[in-house]
Amino acid sequence: MATVVIGGHSRSVGKTSVVAGLICALPEYHWTAFKVTQHGHGICSANGEPCQCATDDHSVAISEEHDRSGESDTSRFLVAGAVRVWWVRTQQGRLAEAMPGIRERLKSAENAIIESNSIMKFLRPDLYLTVLDPATEDFKTSAQEFLDLVDGVILHESTSGRPSWKSVSLKSAEKRPMFHIRPPHYVTSELIEFVRKVLQGTTARTSQ
Repeated sequence: MATVVIGGHSRSVGKTSVVAGLICALPEYHWTAFKVTQHGHGICSANGEPCQCATDDHSVAISEEHDRSGESDTSRFLVAGAVRVWWVRTQQGRLAEAMPGIRERLKSAENAIIESNSIMKFLRPDLYLTVLDPATEDFKTSAQEFLDLVDGVILHESTSGRPSWKSVSLKSAEKRPMFHIRPPHYVTSELIEFVRKVLQGTTARTSQ
């Protein structure tokens, strides 16, 4: 089994679009897809609604997506061609509690693609890509933490020539393969071939 993780430095930079695009472009890998969401304080992991609960059964929730309307992120993964799709929700900082459930579901996956930065604390995928948009100022701590582990950078084309984020060094990732994108197109032919080559290498190693 090959595992691909797609991260990004902020919300709304195209992580979901990249995951859906790769699922669609590489259907032969029969993807099981995961989206990991960490809710802030006062939000229930079970349903994403405001909640004052502090009990363990509200800290983690994993549900399978069956909706094919394409209206939610996980539904988009299903529409793109994923075999199975799981939405993992945890309270902020409690992803470790979800890992047994994630690992159990990974056992039955032919290949897995996961939208998350923080999951890098708990597993080492065969490929880790991060999406960066110079026009978006916010830069998550989790994205900074794992920049030195990225295998490739998916970079939005910038018209200003200077990123909006401050006090963030990209030196650890600047020598990695760089794939320039221009929304609404988030997956290029170069990116697809790069992912395919890595996965072919992974398959060859595991079959020996």
